[in-house]
Amino acid sequence: MEQPPGFVAQGEYRGTVCRLKKALYGLKQSPRAWFGRFSDAVLTFGLHRCQTDHSVFHLHSDFQTKDLGKLRYFLGIEVSRSKEGINLSQRKYILDLLEETDMLGARSLDTPMDPNCKFLKEGELFRDPGMYQRLVGKLNYLTITRLGIFYAVSVLSQFLQTPRISHWDVIIHILRYLKRALGLGILYRLNGHLRVEAFSDVDWAGSPLDRISTTRYCTFVGGNLVTWKSKKQTVVARSSAEAEYRAMAHTTSELTWLQHFFQEIGFPAPIPLQLFCDNQVALHIASNPMFHERTKHIEIDCHFIRDKILSGDIATPFVKSADQLADVFTKSLCWSRLKPICFKLGLYDVYAPA
Repeated sequence: MEQPPGFVAQGEYRGTVCRLKKALYGLKQSPRAWFGRFSDAVLTFGLHRCQTDHSVFHLHSDFQTKDLGKLRYFLGIEVSRSKEGINLSQRKYILDLLEETDMLGARSLDTPMDPNCKFLKEGELFRDPGMYQRLVGKLNYLTITRLGIFYAVSVLSQFLQTPRISHWDVIIHILRYLKRALGLGILYRLNGHLRVEAFSDVDWAGSPLDRISTTRYCTFVGGNLVTWKSKKQTVVARSSAEAEYRAMAHTTSELTWLQHFFQEIGFPAPIPLQLFCDNQVALHIASNPMFHERTKHIEIDCHFIRDKILSGDIATPFVKSADQLADVFTKSLCWSRLKPICFKLGLYDVYAPA
């Protein structure tokens, strides 16, 4: 064992470490230690590490690899191919989850949660927090392909320590929604272009506990969804425009990273990269440096989006709220709104009858 990089206990000898009384596996440091050992080994075999993502390694030009055939199943994710494209789904994973919770015979629902549901730290405590935590973890893994449950699961994750019965009811609601279309997954098509696009949205003061806004965004490459994220902002926004502007800054960082990543692997994306936002005031702030009185309280690092716009790397077109795809990550939607967004995000059920 070694001390983590940058950590030296004050007053202690620099080489002092904790004495282990159990195996490394199961500790928080085990993933870092294992990846360090793995990366050192593969680098000696002729692989090159990607600088924009250290978990990606490039093959050397003369490094031989073995073709193991087409991928069909990996870590609970089913991969199927058709003339439409490549589809990723978790049908078996959902069936196992429904069987574990005795929900195979339950009636299915159209939405992952009630649009009027409020998440509060009130009400009767749930009797088994361990079961709640385990199911939320499994549902979180399902968000890889089932984007419709992303918002509900992200909020449920905030109550892992003291879950209420009302929170457990939302889990049951999600399971009944998953039963409605077991084979629903993400379809990746060959659309004939490599444009990089992003949709940025925010729920201003959406948390009833601290009134902090949450940034949500999703990015597309070649018309296919590749990344999505939900993250609470660090400060309370004074207006919806400020919250949207901060969300645009976070999304710009993601787009910049994608641009560098594709350049490094030899697939430069056409510029400018498109960042769609449905708040006109936030778009004006991003392109107009004269909004000083309205933005002087915002951290300087948020304004780097202006430099990206001036350099031509980023373009910020307006998108109507009705066409804002990131809505599925910011709020609970009714079926009539959820269905078209999921379709535009690329969700497709390969098991649906023709």
